[in-house]
Amino acid sequence: MKGMILAAGEGRRLRPLTNNKPKALVEIKGVSLLEILIKKFIQFEITDIVINTCYLANQIEEFLTKHKNFGINIQLSKEDVLLDTGGGIKQAGKLLGQEEDILVHNVDIISNIDFNKLSDFHQASNGIASLAVSHRQGSRYFLFNEQKHLCGWTNVSTKEEKISKSDGILHKIAFSGIQIISPKLFQYMPSEKVFSLVDLYLHVCKYEKIMAYEHNASDWYDVGKIQDIEFIKQNVMF
Repeated sequence: MKGMILAAGEGRRLRPLTNNKPKALVEIKGVSLLEILIKKFIQFEITDIVINTCYLANQIEEFLTKHKNFGINIQLSKEDVLLDTGGGIKQAGKLLGQEEDILVHNVDIISNIDFNKLSDFHQASNGIASLAVSHRQGSRYFLFNEQKHLCGWTNVSTKEEKISKSDGILHKIAFSGIQIISPKLFQYMPSEKVFSLVDLYLHVCKYEKIMAYEHNASDWYDVGKIQDIEFIKQNVMF
C-alpha cells in the first residue's frame, strides 16, 4: 500500500502559527505534524509516500531534505494553486500509480487508528474506498445506510443535504480525514482540476461501494485550532 499526505492547505485556523510556515510544519512538543505522520506511516510499513504542497511549499521540501526523506521514498506533488482535496489527489495520481491501494491522510489529523485494520477492512469490503469515520459532534456528516455504504452528505448548521441514493434509514457519521482508496477511483476523476473529494465520493457512490470504517472518536484529534494543540500537548502520547 502506498501513502498520500494532504499538506497543501494554508492552515488559516492556526494563524498566527501559519503566518510564515505551512500547516504541515506546525510543531507539537517540538515535532512537526508532518514528521508525526510520516513516522506513523513508517511504523505501518508504508514507505512510498506522495505529499501534495502549495502554501510555502519550499519549506516542506527543505524540511524533507534536511531529514533525508526519513529514509523512505517521498515524492512531492506541487500545486501552483490549491486544487482542493480531490484535485490534489488527481494531480498526484501520476506519482502514485495505478497498482496499489493508497492510504490518504490529512496532515492535521493525529490518531491511534490502526492502518492495518483499516486496510483489512478495505480488502474485505471490496469497495472502491473506505472512509474512517466516528460518532462525534460536528456540523458536517456523511450519510451511510445500514450496510455502511455511503449514500449522502449533510451540513446540519446550514441544513444543506445531498443525497446520492435513497437506501433506507441513513445515519450521520463524521469523516475523520483518513481513507484508503483503490486505484479504480481515478477512473471517476472529473475533467476539472479543482474539486472536492467529498463531491467526488458523492458521485462515485452511485455506482461503487464506498464504505464506513468506524473507529473510536477518543483515538482521533483534529489539529485545527491553537487550542487543539494545547490540549494534545497535555493529553496525547504519540
